[in-house]
Amino acid sequence: MKTGFTSMKAAIALALYGAALASAGAQEATKLAPPAERAAAGKTAGMTVLPGDDFFTWANGDWLAKTEIPADRGSWSAMGALAEETNGRIAKMIEELGAANASGKNASGEARKVADFYAAYMDEAGIEKRGLAPIRPMLSSIAAIRDKAALVRALGSSVRADVDPLNATDFFTENLFGLWVAGGLIDPSRNLPYLLQGGLGLPDRAYYLENNARMAELRTKYQQHIAAMLKLAGFDKAEERAARVFELELALAQTHAMREDSANIQKSNNVWTLKDFAAEAPGVDWKAFFKAAGLSGQERFQVYHPSAVTGAARLLANPDVAIWRDYLAFHKLNQYASLLPKAFADQRFEFTGKALTGTPQQSARWKRALAATNEGMEEAVGKIYVSRYFPAENKAKVQAMVANIIDAFSRRIEKLDWMAPATRAQAQAKVKAIYVGVGYPERWKSYDGLQVVKGDAFGNAIRAEEYRYRQELDKLGRKPERTEWAMPPQLVNAVNLPLQNAMNFPAAILQPPFFDPKAPDAVNYGAIGSIIGHEISHSFDDQGAQFDAQGRLRDWWTKEDLAHFKAASNKLVAQYAAYKPFPDLALNGQLTLSENLADLAGLAASYDAFKTTPSGKTALADRQFFTGFAQGWRTKMREASLRRIVLTDGHAPAQYRTYIVRNLDPWYKAFDVKPGQELYLAPQERVRIW
Repeated sequence: MKTGFTSMKAAIALALYGAALASAGAQEATKLAPPAERAAAGKTAGMTVLPGDDFFTWANGDWLAKTEIPADRGSWSAMGALAEETNGRIAKMIEELGAANASGKNASGEARKVADFYAAYMDEAGIEKRGLAPIRPMLSSIAAIRDKAALVRALGSSVRADVDPLNATDFFTENLFGLWVAGGLIDPSRNLPYLLQGGLGLPDRAYYLENNARMAELRTKYQQHIAAMLKLAGFDKAEERAARVFELELALAQTHAMREDSANIQKSNNVWTLKDFAAEAPGVDWKAFFKAAGLSGQERFQVYHPSAVTGAARLLANPDVAIWRDYLAFHKLNQYASLLPKAFADQRFEFTGKALTGTPQQSARWKRALAATNEGMEEAVGKIYVSRYFPAENKAKVQAMVANIIDAFSRRIEKLDWMAPATRAQAQAKVKAIYVGVGYPERWKSYDGLQVVKGDAFGNAIRAEEYRYRQELDKLGRKPERTEWAMPPQLVNAVNLPLQNAMNFPAAILQPPFFDPKAPDAVNYGAIGSIIGHEISHSFDDQGAQFDAQGRLRDWWTKEDLAHFKAASNKLVAQYAAYKPFPDLALNGQLTLSENLADLAGLAASYDAFKTTPSGKTALADRQFFTGFAQGWRTKMREASLRRIVLTDGHAPAQYRTYIVRNLDPWYKAFDVKPGQELYLAPQERVRIW
């Protein structure tokens, strides 16, 4: 996903707007602590921070002081609060469906499946009673692998559908490779299978390769976790097996592309035929691998991470089959731990929750049940949610805002003094061709072929996973659809889809205070408007700008315009690389460039659109606009979670996303920001692109 957003109840947000605006007149500022300590500093009673010194703390200080991170979270934010509230409503809705079924008032087919899926996951006693019986066939099949040919088939059959690499902040999949089906980068009119790197139990190659005490400690805990899971399943010599599994993953990690390379579309634009696999990644019977993956007959593959494919093939040339068996067994246990007896779920949380993110307490069962149901039948859940919580008039009003912000972005393009007419014409054509999905998809996915069995949580999850995979494979025989959604309606988020030249704004994010039809324009444009602008701008960030109006990877820039764009982008890279959340860890300006470009251009376009509204004429309205933007990013994070975000996420941590305002001239005027204040940039130092 390209971006994540959220907020809290409108009344609370409006009250905080007032509190923040009231403090703007203060003339003395507390000296700022180092960035990683500012959340704690925000708890100091009566602390005053000037907006020009730290806009994030100025806008959110009261919230930071009063808010504690829930025990089952590695972080807490405006996004988390809205998602929690939304999820609570959805869970209650599903439980009501289940109660109706139990009383003989059976819901419709899909709704009944949703209720049965959720109820089966909630049946902890039943799951405990069945023990390891549900996963035994998988483990037995793995144990039966005796040679390389059987191993290759097993690895091929483990391939599953994964996220869009053009939007993913995390390429994490425990299967050796992930698959995504979409239009080709060069020919978006034809669907291709994208092959993605995977196979790791830690979030990224950096966790295996960085040489520092913290990573070394996590690696030790991860090996202990592998051993504990194998021991719970009855494997002998668990510690020895775990050490060998870790060494295998370390070898895989060494072949993985770095995050920055994954974000480089040109490096990822590799179309291979079967002959290419044999030449570039020898040592594997790729025909057998793809047959096991359900991909027989495919002539071309978009190999997104070629080094990982080549590296895996090298490791499989003369494999120690016993180690690979243990590797496969551990990952099956780890992937499906929440569907097994409590000891497995608890052990998985001990590592992925406590060690990796610093989260002290596991989420309530209903939250995990809802997450599993959303994953298994996301649009079936979404259809029920939309029917209850997203009125048609809200959709119409958001569509009008989208049109206004697109027009504002178009006007900005027209005024660019550095852009040649030929490039400008291409940019305008792209703006005009954008498809915007608001609320929910035009055509819902069908779950008619999915079998959901009462009381079979494990089987339901496996069948849903396989059903989704078949749906992805079915797309290989069809042309891409520009209107296909990448997110379910109940997700608090938004996304830009470069290959479709499209955007999705799910219904769940179109709630107060991000969007409230009764709220002032300043509130709506500062909150949902900046999100809309952000997604529009992704079509023109360092990645999106490489795609044309039809979603084709094509250079439509003049040489001089592209040089200007890259030079301006490099200034933003340097600006963000200078931020250090910890003394030993700085942001990666290149990794976060796409999101930072979208934040910058999106906020500017939303501001321009806001200024065309009747209420957008006053200085107070400007302050409300920018304050609303900053309050949408209010976040507190545990240290482990923040470190993980900095290392692996394409988004800068929320605090630093608010600092994008230092590049916008109207922000300086609205808050009387002066030279010498920490966020002040001289006009010539402000990054100006779109």
